[in-house]
Amino acid sequence: MAKVLCVLYDDPTDGFPTAYARDGLPAIDHYPGGQTTPSPEAIDFTPGHLLGSVSGELGLRAYLEKAGHTLVVTSDKDGADSVFDRELADADIVISQPFWPAYLTPERIAAARNLKLAVTAGIGSDHVDLDAAIEHRVTVAEVTYCNSISVAEHVVMMILSLVRNYLPSHQVVLDGGWNIADCVARSYDLEGMHVGTVAAGRIGLAVLRRLAPFDVKLHYTDRHRLPREVEEELGLTFHESAAAMAPHCDVVTVNAPLHPETEGLFGDELINTMKRGAYLINTARAKIADRDAVERALRSGQLAGYAGDVWYPQPAPADHPWRTMPHHGMTPHISGSSLSAQARYAAGTREILESFFAGRPIRDEYLIVDGGRLAGTGAHSYSVNG
Repeated sequence: MAKVLCVLYDDPTDGFPTAYARDGLPAIDHYPGGQTTPSPEAIDFTPGHLLGSVSGELGLRAYLEKAGHTLVVTSDKDGADSVFDRELADADIVISQPFWPAYLTPERIAAARNLKLAVTAGIGSDHVDLDAAIEHRVTVAEVTYCNSISVAEHVVMMILSLVRNYLPSHQVVLDGGWNIADCVARSYDLEGMHVGTVAAGRIGLAVLRRLAPFDVKLHYTDRHRLPREVEEELGLTFHESAAAMAPHCDVVTVNAPLHPETEGLFGDELINTMKRGAYLINTARAKIADRDAVERALRSGQLAGYAGDVWYPQPAPADHPWRTMPHHGMTPHISGSSLSAQARYAAGTREILESFFAGRPIRDEYLIVDGGRLAGTGAHSYSVNG
């Protein structure tokens, strides 16, 4: 029998919900491109309920305990005396979310003598040291595509919020004011702007498709060029690199995985090649943008706005400069954890566990590392240190 250690974010401050704003979710059985949504043998939760916090337990407890496994759920993940570190020593499986990552460092993986499987309940497994996972033959899997559309919607919301100066205008209402000039002095139309995405995978392409009706001029860069028919359909301009694309854009959105080629990509040098007053959106990984370079660019006016959903570390400390820099639209990594997305990534996590316990192959699109090498989606998206 297996010990499953699950790290989830804390419950709501006023207690776990007993009622919800809406009844149920729309039925979605496949993603764009045809990949089917998670298909576990059964689920023990109600779609649309809060599953990603500690009391939600990803809906796994009844399933795991009925099969004789042990489930430990905690939000305490940082520091040598954390519950995560204490329980990790004899855990067979670790589950965590990108929104509240349990960082599986080389040291932690080496100390976890029984660890066989690390599951990301969501997308993005860079909180797992993939080189160490390969060395110790730990399988790494994630629920690919489960919240890609959720993040793409968040990106579009952030772009419009910055360009139209929505958040400061809303604050005027909250403060009891009505000064229209204060609200519109930084408000523009998105129409006609040049918008580019760094990476055009599942999320990046979904962003491009959602922006096309706004009559913008669309750009992208990716290590894998899109089919010509997609470029023609959306009117896309391809660039060989982010450095080649950024000077042409009024808005740049980052939708790339974190790896050595993207870490620190948006530093002073690249940001200073962008149009003065451009907007930068980053819902990918915080370390793709240089923390202090972003703040400097906002204070100097080189960037008109920065909106992000990702921080380093997570949770971010109270004195993190991105909390207080001007003209930002930061959120605490919620883009991929809507109640809709939670239903999919909870079901996908169970599907992965069912396959693992039954000795069946895990879906190839879910795999990041398997058999001591990058596999599946991991082989497409990540690189390892040589």
